[in-house]
Amino acid sequence: MTSPAMLADLDGLSVATAPAELKRKSRDFYWFSPTLKRELEDARADLVVSPRDEAEVIAVAAACYRHGVPLTARGGGSGNYGQCMPLRGGVVLDMTGLDRLLWVKHGAVRVQAGKKLIDLDAELAGHGGEIRLFPSTRAIATVGGFIAGGSGGVGSINWGMLRERGNILGGRLVTLEPEPRVLELRGDDIPKFNHSYGVTGILTELELPVAPTQDWIDAIATFDNFMAAAHFGQAFAEAPGIVKKQCAVMAAPIPHLYLRPIASHVGAGQACALVMVAKQSFEALEALAEEHGGGVTYARSLEEVEHARAVPLYELCWNHTTLWALKRDAGLTYLQSFFPPGGHLELVEKVSGMFGDEVMMHLEFTRSGGGYACSALQIVRYTTEERLQEIMALQERAGCRQFNPHVFTLEEGGMKQVNTTQLAFKREVDPKGLLNPGKMLAWENSGWKPAD
Repeated sequence: MTSPAMLADLDGLSVATAPAELKRKSRDFYWFSPTLKRELEDARADLVVSPRDEAEVIAVAAACYRHGVPLTARGGGSGNYGQCMPLRGGVVLDMTGLDRLLWVKHGAVRVQAGKKLIDLDAELAGHGGEIRLFPSTRAIATVGGFIAGGSGGVGSINWGMLRERGNILGGRLVTLEPEPRVLELRGDDIPKFNHSYGVTGILTELELPVAPTQDWIDAIATFDNFMAAAHFGQAFAEAPGIVKKQCAVMAAPIPHLYLRPIASHVGAGQACALVMVAKQSFEALEALAEEHGGGVTYARSLEEVEHARAVPLYELCWNHTTLWALKRDAGLTYLQSFFPPGGHLELVEKVSGMFGDEVMMHLEFTRSGGGYACSALQIVRYTTEERLQEIMALQERAGCRQFNPHVFTLEEGGMKQVNTTQLAFKREVDPKGLLNPGKMLAWENSGWKPAD
């Protein structure tokens, strides 16, 4: 795939060819899915290039275009669907060397795409701010990886998902053309690169809003049954006076059986809510938990958590819940569902009773438009791929939207339709289709349409 002429064009750049490094930088957490583990196991880059600045990114892009070599940009590799895995070899572009904070002003931050989210937050703290949204993989995920491959996370209870207007202010990207261009996209152009898996350009800088920093407390509230915990989660999300950042609700036996760091704080048959609440709102949290028949069994400031090198609760939420469960039982997998606002708790109750202990409920409360809803990252006792498909179909029939985590293409995972905006932009900025090939069905197959 990579010729001597291609290597000559990369002379002076940091290029890795060692098999172990190629394997390591060609993977993410695709193995959460038994289907993707089978389908993507052999994906490997031919080269890993680690640029130090945007000029080197442009040089790699020009070389890849000239020689027809696929290019897949990579951040921390913390995705779950093979987003940064090179299906057709070529170059993996390790963007973690572009890690500078460029400026902070007027409630916004400008940062290079390879900056780790945890490091960005640490620097923002010196300016009295913090990022609005981050995934549970905050410790390893990069800003660019989150924007290109993620969808929401901690903070979505306040700000909704990344796609909501105002959660991304702008982005700078490099195209893959004969003479690569550097484009700045803002406003209604942001969807051209948000959640595109890097198929529409190589992100080099992002501009994001900043929230005022808070003294956060990690807290666990336990309940004797799951729906009591779910109703608490809804009330917590809706409470306008409580300053909050996160609320995950887990059904038994998830917390006690699989979440080792908190097992001693949750009874064997109990459900729980894992929350991040501001210090000044902690008493209100306690009262709300009691009102719903529960009680707070654990509370620790994030400062104390970090000082003790303990596990912050957000690392037990979102898809980290699945990771902890897989550590205990490799025969598990997961689903990703959305319960639309308006009657969503009734739908949660209906779906949670459909499959017994085969499917264990885990909710994440989020803003959705003008209201609140919840997503579910359900833990599943895996048997066959056919049974997974059947469970998803039954839930969808019940009214619960499915975001299939067992596929690696943009369309099949959630949209179930062609993103015409991203497709048109890709035609403009990547005429050879070399950016992360295989991830956009509409490019690979112009006649693709979702199954009925």
